[in-house]
Amino acid sequence: METIVAGLGLLFQLEVLVPMLLASIFGLAVGAIPGLTASMAVSMLVPLTFFMSPLVAISTIVAVSAMAITSGDIPAALIRIPGTPASAAYVEDSYLMTQKGQAGLVLGTSLVTSAIGGIFGTLCLIFFAPALANFALNFSAYEFFWLCLLGLSCALLVSNSPLLKGVLSLMLGLLLAMVGLDPVAGQARFTFDSVEMLGGLGLVPVLVGMFALPELMRYAIKPVPRLIDHVTAKTGSIFRGLFKALWPYKGGIMQGNVVGMLIGALPGAGSDVAAYVSFAISKKFSKTPELYGTGHLEGVAAAGAANNSAVGGSWIPAMVFGIPGDSLSAIVIGVLLMKGITPGPTIFTKQPELTTAILLSFILANIMLIPLGWVAIKYSRRLLTMHRGVLMPLILVVCMIGAFAITNSVFAISVMLGAGLLGYFMEENDIPTSPAILAFVLCPMVEANFLNGMLIGRGDFSQFFSRPIAATLGVIVCTLWLWPIFSGLYRRYR
Repeated sequence: METIVAGLGLLFQLEVLVPMLLASIFGLAVGAIPGLTASMAVSMLVPLTFFMSPLVAISTIVAVSAMAITSGDIPAALIRIPGTPASAAYVEDSYLMTQKGQAGLVLGTSLVTSAIGGIFGTLCLIFFAPALANFALNFSAYEFFWLCLLGLSCALLVSNSPLLKGVLSLMLGLLLAMVGLDPVAGQARFTFDSVEMLGGLGLVPVLVGMFALPELMRYAIKPVPRLIDHVTAKTGSIFRGLFKALWPYKGGIMQGNVVGMLIGALPGAGSDVAAYVSFAISKKFSKTPELYGTGHLEGVAAAGAANNSAVGGSWIPAMVFGIPGDSLSAIVIGVLLMKGITPGPTIFTKQPELTTAILLSFILANIMLIPLGWVAIKYSRRLLTMHRGVLMPLILVVCMIGAFAITNSVFAISVMLGAGLLGYFMEENDIPTSPAILAFVLCPMVEANFLNGMLIGRGDFSQFFSRPIAATLGVIVCTLWLWPIFSGLYRRYR
């Protein structure tokens, strides 16, 4: 209790609350602009964290990520363009509900379920993270290797594309992540004698390029002046009749909370994967699955809850293991290290007051989401009525600024543009980009733990199965990898 009181004392100060409020407004604005992502909003904020205290830096990132993921539902519902990748799972139903004159209902649902999911994920983080911290003390390079591979496997299996295309995307991500110096030996790879490439391609330029630029390229090829013309309904009051509409789907919302938290806790999964999985589970167990894809609220409610619940869940491996649950927590880990805070089991014992204040900032950010989200929805149509000939160049400029701000080099902009071309090619050929991004994030950790494990075991790979936890994780990963092969061979034999 004393730790909680001390954490509240650290959090409720003007020098913390004011930056959180400003960051929340910024996150809402970025997430509501088609083509920009929550990851980009956080990456643009990173340079400002150089001048902030650790608590202010992390709390502002928490606020930005929660707000940006939620406000990504606004353009998804109004103009059928997901503001963030997490909104893509249910964009069809959201947009069709708007076409039916239910824009207020679908936007209110996204706002309220996101807040509920965010608070649920935070409570799970508060209650389960300390226990996982003690459990994590038993982890070695062997366990971390299998854990990272499990994250890659789960991201691949839930990809909304054929398995072969998901594997191709995964391989492309691994290839891009190999550029730079070997994590153990320090040997240069795929650098083509370029000094800039010694440090790797960089997560943020690749992320921004693959997610934001393909939409700009599609507009350049086929300009559409005002997609907002398709909106035929006003948003109206977003809370009127909302409770009555959501009550029949309370079980689906709870399912979204749990699924989002669990998938968010898997290294490499994140909000977009959680939304897709929750939407699929909701459809699987729905009494009216035939209504999905026709403008149905049930899937929107479940996936909307999973979005923000996954944010809290993704912080569990980030804070306990130092492994990013998604691209957002990968950036957060960098900020923590920059502030002299090493993520890991000891973070809960060495700095309990600061850690508690960070956890409480999650709850505060999700409470702030309701009033600020209402304001964002109220005025969003004015922003989205901007002519796309003006909007798209502005998005490109913001993307370039975000990439440049990370390394202060023009090389990052070149990487972003190259990743954008690759992302456009992949999307045009129905190759998912999420497995590539997750592979890019997890590859260095997979490689480093594999090499360290081989050094510890003196080249004996069987040592990766020598410990109980490592053996269990290894069997799970091998089963996930081999099951599609054996099931395919069995069907062919029959």
